[in-house]
Amino acid sequence: MPHPSGSPLSLSDLAESLVHHDEISAAARLLAGRIRRTPVLPLEGSELLLKAEHLQLLGSFKIRGALNAVAALSEDVRARGVVAFSSGNHGKAVAYAAGLYGIKATVVMPHTAPAVKVDGVRALGASVELVTPERRDVYPYELAERTGAHLVHPFDSRAAIAGHGTLALELLEQVPDVSAVLVPVSGGGLLSGVAAAVKALRPQVAVIGVEPELAGDAAESLRRGERAVWTTADAYRTCADGLRATTLGTLPWAHIRRLVDDIVTVSEDDITEALCCLARQGRQLVEPSGAVAPAALLCGRHVPPATAGPVVAVVSGGNADPALVASLLTAPS
Repeated sequence: MPHPSGSPLSLSDLAESLVHHDEISAAARLLAGRIRRTPVLPLEGSELLLKAEHLQLLGSFKIRGALNAVAALSEDVRARGVVAFSSGNHGKAVAYAAGLYGIKATVVMPHTAPAVKVDGVRALGASVELVTPERRDVYPYELAERTGAHLVHPFDSRAAIAGHGTLALELLEQVPDVSAVLVPVSGGGLLSGVAAAVKALRPQVAVIGVEPELAGDAAESLRRGERAVWTTADAYRTCADGLRATTLGTLPWAHIRRLVDDIVTVSEDDITEALCCLARQGRQLVEPSGAVAPAALLCGRHVPPATAGPVVAVVSGGNADPALVASLLTAPS
């Protein structure tokens, strides 16, 4: 059975494996009119701008990669159905894409996933199989092998990375003088797509990954120069349930080590503070994962030079567990 992150690439492979700008442009043409062009919103009391992917179709950026990946399959492969593993947002996106093509989708989710995300996947017509967190990234491969369904990987996929890169194409048109883009990191697909698009068109723009300290494998990987692997128990400590990948994908790591300027981490208190700031000052209700990138600037983890242009943070998702968000917003400061 293949490892969930794929087999390691050689150094020569790394240089040739990066997603090209023309792949991202092709994804943008395919997605045009099928997803939303999300706005860039100012945050009251801050110089930070928000790329509002929580207002995207289905409430997260994931539809960009999932729909592009399902569309790229041949009819014969699609007819066998698709399998995905997800904490929720990718699962919803795959379920939606499968519905568009009239095919069966099965989404494997950890039993710890918020009910709002599990219910959201089922509402879109997919079957959900709940497993332990340790099995979430393993069982889908067994399921795909047994059923013949195609695994739509959430981040270790050229088509997914190209789809996510369309976010950056929009952003560069919306904020032409942007100086830095803050992007949340889990398996690395979104960060890879944004970096590939930005560095192809505006190489001077800084691309900064942001992740929770309690799931900081990407920051450790960049410091060490090789992929770090965290345990599931460690990564699942963060409240940002969408960012609990235990290691970067092989293909995302190839992009990150060549194209990403830095990766910073934020604490759980930082995430809560940013989530509350977005709700109270920005009047934007987001999930904890969506608050991670804004937290880097709002809490001083990334401070751009005074002479730099606008900084934009990607708010990646808004599929919040109501009880969790309510508890964070009402907690004593």
